Amino acid sequence: MDISHRDHLFSILHRFCSFSSLILSISMQIFIFFSNCHPIYLLIPTFLTLFFHHFLSPSETHLVDFSCLRPAKHLRVPIAFLLEHFTLVKRFDKESIAFMTKVITSSGIGEETYLPPALHLIPFSPTHEDTIQESHMLFFPTLDELFAKTKVLPQGIGLLVVNCSGFCPSPSLSSIVVNRYNMRPDVKSYNISGMGCGAGIIGIDIAKHFLERRKAKSYALVVSVQILSTGWYDGKDSRKLLLNCLFRMGCSAVLLTNQGKTDTFQPKYRLVHLLRTQNAYDDQAYNSAILEEEDEGKTGFSMERYIGKAVADLVKSHLTLLAPIILPWEERFKYVIYCLLHKKYVPGFTKAIKHVCIPPSSQPLIIKTVGKGLGLHENALEAVLATFHRYGNQSASSILYQMAYLEAKGKMKKSDRVLQLGIGSGLKCNSLVLECVRDFEIDLKANPWGDCLHQYPACMH
Repeated sequence: MDISHRDHLFSILHRFCSFSSLILSISMQIFIFFSNCHPIYLLIPTFLTLFFHHFLSPSETHLVDFSCLRPAKHLRVPIAFLLEHFTLVKRFDKESIAFMTKVITSSGIGEETYLPPALHLIPFSPTHEDTIQESHMLFFPTLDELFAKTKVLPQGIGLLVVNCSGFCPSPSLSSIVVNRYNMRPDVKSYNISGMGCGAGIIGIDIAKHFLERRKAKSYALVVSVQILSTGWYDGKDSRKLLLNCLFRMGCSAVLLTNQGKTDTFQPKYRLVHLLRTQNAYDDQAYNSAILEEEDEGKTGFSMERYIGKAVADLVKSHLTLLAPIILPWEERFKYVIYCLLHKKYVPGFTKAIKHVCIPPSSQPLIIKTVGKGLGLHENALEAVLATFHRYGNQSASSILYQMAYLEAKGKMKKSDRVLQLGIGSGLKCNSLVLECVRDFEIDLKANPWGDCLHQYPACMH
């Protein structure tokens, strides 16, 4: 039985039990009233209703904390170094080098991004072992920091989800983590590949379904990683050369629980809404971002010219479903009135959310266009633009680097809500709304922006 079918059955069972307990409670109250029993007996059905509600209602999901990797300084690739590297490796023709130079210099990416050791070599020829070593370099510092911050032992993890779009070894990446940290034998582990920038929210969705069915304290760990050693394309197809220009190393880890405030910790965030949609049934959307082999037999990840329109259509349909869920009543009312009048109206998402994290997957102009579609002022996109400038596109982990930026700048306050929007190949769009449940102080030493925060946002201009 797959997860979606099991979830559907659980939802039906939950509604049936809730309805049955309500009918039972009302029936008992009527019986007690007409039996002229002592009024104190009326408390019995009330107690039973509260009892059933407690044990049948799903547990809330909370985000305890998260960590993002700051790669080692010696892996830094300044733009001039990277452009020279393209020439020296002698894998690219002049047209390909000219195309990548134009994309990189106009993209808004900065001088502090990182590539794995195998791609620093001349000529680069990464092996499977190089890629495994890169995964170790990404996973272990990130998870060590998270376990140290939260004081949660690896043996306390009940669910592990690891996602990486382009590398799927055997044993799996999730098995590498389980083996390294000697996790318990009954840990549920999942390995997600090929899901792109939206995979982190998919991992949290899996964790949410795992946690909400448990009343005892449980933990889930979601790891998002961008592994590049075997991902570079050295052919002539410009659609596939974009990955070389924009994607960089990155890793994030999120610890989730089904418990709120306890004696040992209080989570930072509460999961409020999670929505997933996709357009994979549409051929154009399906083929707009795809891993394929070209005529010379070289494999690369293609991003078609029409991907902008495909993403815009996907996001529009997604927000149409999301808006009624999160917007206040007055915005919903305005939206309905404008629709009836056949007029265009952009709902005020800023009235429901304080911060937005979206994939920093392209040029600043495109990022600002997406923000405009959400009705956001350019200042609200500072974290997105800063993340792309400092770290490049790190696939699913980029959203957590934006969260870290907001925290480091002191912009995240108690009761603030943040919208995370992940867009992945397929195409699919996933959104997550988190609410900050407490104020907290930030240790910049454990924050990926600790060494450069004072430069932003000025250095982006």
